Amino acid sequence: MPSSTLRYAYFPGCVAQGACRELYQSTQILTETLGIELIELKKASCCGSGTFKEDSQLLEDTVNARNIALAEELNLPLLTHCSTCQGVVGHVDERLKDLQKTDSAYIERVNGLLKKEGCSPYRGTTEVKHLLWALIADYGLEEIQNRVTRKLSGLKCAAFYGCYLLRTQTSMPFDDPYKPESMENVFRTVGATPIYYRGRTQCCGWPLSSYAPVESFKMAGAHIQEALDAGADCMITPCPLCHLNLDSRQPEVEQVIQRKLGLPVLHLPQLISLALGVDPKHLGLDRHIVSTKPVLEKLGL
Repeated sequence: MPSSTLRYAYFPGCVAQGACRELYQSTQILTETLGIELIELKKASCCGSGTFKEDSQLLEDTVNARNIALAEELNLPLLTHCSTCQGVVGHVDERLKDLQKTDSAYIERVNGLLKKEGCSPYRGTTEVKHLLWALIADYGLEEIQNRVTRKLSGLKCAAFYGCYLLRTQTSMPFDDPYKPESMENVFRTVGATPIYYRGRTQCCGWPLSSYAPVESFKMAGAHIQEALDAGADCMITPCPLCHLNLDSRQPEVEQVIQRKLGLPVLHLPQLISLALGVDPKHLGLDRHIVSTKPVLEKLGL
């Protein structure tokens, strides 16, 4: 285990507290099991999912500068468990840190707006880190492997990274944005077999779903079918928005592509928690639209 307790300012995001409540639940269980302390940012707001900047870049910057400042008040890194939140908040943090060097007037404008609302200023003193990166870079895969009590042997897992996690930020110190291996390395660590397929690094189609649902569902269907054709027993995603399009809307996807799919889609913390011996009943696996029973049956649970 790491020499000292890992502590993070936890930014759960809105989807994990609503439509994907099981992600919130399993993240809490996973971090508690590993001895990681989360200080939830109760006053944080939605990151905007990339939509704020369509109206105003200043709006996106200010809203997320406030979110980051909440973590800075605690002198802790901001932890997300959503690829979209990571992409948006991480990009704003990266952008504002650059502007601190080149356009101090803009930073003053952002902080002026924060001050009007009684908020702390953005200082650019922390980092925004997805749970996946924290587990790999801070906790360590070797340490996770030492905690595995239920090897997921024989389970074939297809990663679905989502585009926001990989390519929204300029700097990607933890993985290759075009040929990632971090999730596959996690799979190996817990005894599962990684499945590779073309769509694992592409968009799930969620951003299109509100105004072009057919095109969105075709995208999701193509990814799911590719994973199935490659032999996957399940798909694992680090993003609740991807999960909504791939799991919650899979019945609609099937209607659009006129093909039965039935591929279970798990959240990353659910998978790791299973390997750590957590009772499946505590992970919200019954909340999924596509039944996760085939996964549990394959693991003898």
